Amino acid sequence: MELVIGTKAWSTWSLRPWLALKKTGAPFTERLIQLRQGTGTEQAIEPHSPSGLVPALHDGDLVIWDSLAICEYLAERFPQARLWPQDPAARALARSAAAEMHSGFSSLRGECPMDLAAEPKSADLSEATQKDIRRIVRLWNELLSRLGGPYLAGPEWGIVDAFFTPVATRFRTYGVVLSSYGDTGPAGAYAERLLQRPEFLAWEAEI
Repeated sequence: MELVIGTKAWSTWSLRPWLALKKTGAPFTERLIQLRQGTGTEQAIEPHSPSGLVPALHDGDLVIWDSLAICEYLAERFPQARLWPQDPAARALARSAAAEMHSGFSSLRGECPMDLAAEPKSADLSEATQKDIRRIVRLWNELLSRLGGPYLAGPEWGIVDAFFTPVATRFRTYGVVLSSYGDTGPAGAYAERLLQRPEFLAWEAEI
């Protein structure tokens, strides 16, 4: 398998399936394409992704070009990795949270882009971004409480955690203190836990 990804400091969409693929333990190669190079980036991606975007997973003659679709494929191809919880209710909740991250929180995304090479700093955040953060804190705390942690869907790290790992990096980079947004401790501890995962540390070491 080959995973086509973008610049590791910036590409949240690439990070998520890369983490999931790393968790499976399956051998794979990566094709790194530097982003923000104008038409050069488009030309570099085009032969490898039908959407013209990263990431894209190549498995034989199969090409999958959406981060959530890639993760779903990996969960089915490598069931032993337990990328989704086995319990149907926990799996439904995890999928709902991952899908919400996949399509939502646009203000946080725009105002606080992931930049793993940036020095941590304090940011004056808009009300829309603060609303996104409050929702994330509430979501994390609800799932951690209901499913028992230490990860969002229970004891096993999985796809939903991969999808929120870039959020944890944003909180670190932009000095977001979760206790200011309703957290009493579990959400902040969870964010730190994500950033200590061996898969994430392996990605961060290569930026």
